[in-house]
Amino acid sequence: MSCRIMHSLGIGLCLSIICLPVHAQNEPPENQVAIDLSEAIARTVAKNPELSVLGYQIEAAEGMLQQAGLAPNPELSVVIEDALGTDEFSGVERAQTTITLAWMLERGKRQRRIEAANANVSLRTVDAEIMRLDVAAQTARLFLICLAYQGRLINSAEAVSQAQNTVAAVGVRVAAGRAPEADLARAEAELARTELVEEDYEHELLSAYRRLAAQWGQTQPDFNSVNGDLSLLPVAETFETLLVNVKRNPELARFMSQQRLYETELELVQARAKPNWRVYTGLRRFGDTNDIALVGGISIPLTVRNRNQGQISEARANLSSTEAETNAARIRVETSLYVLYQEFLHSLHLNKRLSEDVVPRLESALADTQRAYELGRYSYLEWSLVQAELLKANNDLLEASVDAHRIVIEIERLTGERFALPAPIQ
Repeated sequence: MSCRIMHSLGIGLCLSIICLPVHAQNEPPENQVAIDLSEAIARTVAKNPELSVLGYQIEAAEGMLQQAGLAPNPELSVVIEDALGTDEFSGVERAQTTITLAWMLERGKRQRRIEAANANVSLRTVDAEIMRLDVAAQTARLFLICLAYQGRLINSAEAVSQAQNTVAAVGVRVAAGRAPEADLARAEAELARTELVEEDYEHELLSAYRRLAAQWGQTQPDFNSVNGDLSLLPVAETFETLLVNVKRNPELARFMSQQRLYETELELVQARAKPNWRVYTGLRRFGDTNDIALVGGISIPLTVRNRNQGQISEARANLSSTEAETNAARIRVETSLYVLYQEFLHSLHLNKRLSEDVVPRLESALADTQRAYELGRYSYLEWSLVQAELLKANNDLLEASVDAHRIVIEIERLTGERFALPAPIQ
């Protein structure tokens, strides 16, 4: 693939549709190799096989454009008459030799071919842009999945630590005869369950790393962590602003390119209805007198019937179909955009209520319940219920953050434009 095509596929990729916030975290351990979103996308652009295939398709379309601009070659014709016959024409002495050079007059067809080939190059370029956005969006989705499982693993590790502390606290009360053995058994069972959840997330995270690395052709990831902060939520733009950006939706742009291609194809088919003219000129030698004379002429086919009527009807139907598809796609995109925007606002609202109203109150309630349990005022059941509620609230908060970033990716994929920035940056 040429450097120019690689550049066109990768230019501005990290600045166009993906704005998942990526920030430095605490210093990783020496054996931890982390990757951020910009590096993941850069690797994808450089090594994704699908992008390479599209680059070659663009080169093929450019080759067709070059071919469309070539004029027909002239034709050299040599004709010998009045030779090798009978009597006085038995030899070649009286032969007439005519040498002509002929040209084909295409009557505008070459320009129409060039316009159609140009439209095809534009369509292939739009296809490459759509694929670039698709691949970048998929990389962002997989990166987000990795971040989500890292967050879930952190929550599960906290749950394990909390369960271990609970086992220790219940054990003290059981040893002192202030709680039944059943409480300890239940606490140990809960510890085992949380450890199983943590182990499950560990396996899921390894699989997520592998799927992310596959975006740039790696079967063995060279990283074991991704850098990002899900708690930094983007600030939403207005829906009216998104509607303006819909006009730059890559799918709609493809329909517009397809429409231009069909328009040029219609013009080409109509031009083909005009027959090619053929002009020629040359010299004729008369064998019996050795005289030379100039010859020339023009050949014009008679258009008794238009043999392109069916192709013209087909091209017009394709053009009308593309206009209808463009309108249907615009309605579909605007509807999807509105639904995603409402989901995004809901995710922001859910995150705000959970982080400001639910989690702090449950943390306070858990501390009070634990003290009351240690003093014998609350049962183990009451304590475990508050623990479960806090764990669920933290998990819900994490999922709400993941949903918000996921929706941003989808909105930016629909519009082809940056949708929002993290609050601290903006």
